[in-house]
Amino acid sequence: MTGKERAAWRAKANSLEPEFQIGKGGMTDGVIKQTLDAFNTKELIKIKVLLESAPETPREFADKLASATESEVIQVIGGVIVLYKENPNLDEDGNKIQKKKPAKPKKSKPLSNVRAKRALAEKREAERKQAKRDFYAKSRNRNPK
Repeated sequence: MTGKERAAWRAKANSLEPEFQIGKGGMTDGVIKQTLDAFNTKELIKIKVLLESAPETPREFADKLASATESEVIQVIGGVIVLYKENPNLDEDGNKIQKKKPAKPKKSKPLSNVRAKRALAEKREAERKQAKRDFYAKSRNRNPK
């Protein structure tokens, strides 16, 4: 990951709330499972480490958690860890990508009905044009040159 990409993810992480906390229990299977569950719905997560009761530093937790979940550490500030893991099932906005269902074939109208409507429309158009010709022909006869 490049520095610019990391900076962009850090910027997005500013508005996030921590998903969960790591406390005196430290790094457990439950913490790893919670992190993996969070990565199913999000690409970027924030985790709070309780500094007073945690047995290790936030940086150590971040490195262990990143290796256990195959994610990347974006930043560690104070007691806050930000992790990123790409999720191919999410779009740029973090929404799940909906698989497109095959389109149902449209029901077509019976061909005879379509032909009848077309013939009626052509007949009306021909009548309208004839009426227009007749109107102009009358107006020419009224005003002879």
